[in-house]
Amino acid sequence: MCRNIRTLYNFDPPATDAEIQASAIQFVRKLSGFTRPSKANEDAFDTAVIEVTAAAKKMLDALVTNAPPRDREVEAAKARARAAIRYAN
Repeated sequence: MCRNIRTLYNFDPPATDAEIQASAIQFVRKLSGFTRPSKANEDAFDTAVIEVTAAAKKMLDALVTNAPPRDREVEAAKARARAAIRYAN
């Protein structure tokens, strides 16, 4: 999985459409190997982003859990702590 794609499920507040689209763009970039597609591939790239965004939104809306929603700030603090350990000199 691409490191820039974040977990979007079970947060309070729920993931926004912009967050879902950003993850879709990262996913399509990873699959295609393009940061920015050429003009010849732009339509295919954009279509893929739209379709992946729709599929991700549909999946997130359909998922069910009994776990309480996670707090974004708490999860961000945990990620910073892991990064500090990983990149400590």
